[in-house]
Amino acid sequence: KLYARNSDLLTLCEDKVLRIQANKDALFNADGNANVTATSRVLGQTIPFVGDYGISKNPESFAVEAYRVYFTDKQRGTVLRLSMDGLTPISDYGMRDWFKDNLKSTTEVAGSYDVNKKEYNVTLKPGEDGANYTVSYSEDVKGWSSFKSFIPEKGLSVSGNYYTLASPSGNSKVWWHHKNTTANNFYGTQYYSDVTTVFNEEPSMVKVFKAVSYEGTQAKVHQNLDDAGYYNLV
Repeated sequence: KLYARNSDLLTLCEDKVLRIQANKDALFNADGNANVTATSRVLGQTIPFVGDYGISKNPESFAVEAYRVYFTDKQRGTVLRLSMDGLTPISDYGMRDWFKDNLKSTTEVAGSYDVNKKEYNVTLKPGEDGANYTVSYSEDVKGWSSFKSFIPEKGLSVSGNYYTLASPSGNSKVWWHHKNTTANNFYGTQYYSDVTTVFNEEPSMVKVFKAVSYEGTQAKVHQNLDDAGYYNLV
């Protein structure tokens, strides 16, 4: 995978990530005579990033947002972010074992960046159990915030909007996300929403949650003034 970034050419190989200096001036003799020609179309020094990681054979997992680059390394079961501080295995943020189990058995990986939610969405198909997964990484919480219902083939953000391409029932569709009024509805299909909470069985232990948020069609539950309870608390 090649990606031009500023004056460098970002090169993601199977087992290494490199930065090649580009657009540097050079002088050379163009036709063998005394005339000397100047050009900036030159590739210069190759500088490797620290870390034995690459993009394996899945360039489709590549996604970019500003100076951050996201991709997967299927060979090592890792999801990575390349930023100003170098390579970081973001799959280690609570999902190390899950990605090691599912990435190596995946036949296709699709990565995209949702500029609206500020999330890197990576789709694995099929996983270890033959199931498809879309998982989202958020920089705001420095972790994997959610599994998603939609399983796209491709995705991209354009002019502040997020679009994905999928083929439900064999018909290709482009879906404009965050525009439908019904929650968890993608490509015309309604999906089920659920929240799984994890609590320590020891009541004396303090429970700390680093990333808890709620999003839905009913964000506020009103109090029932008759019995001081909540009308839909089951």
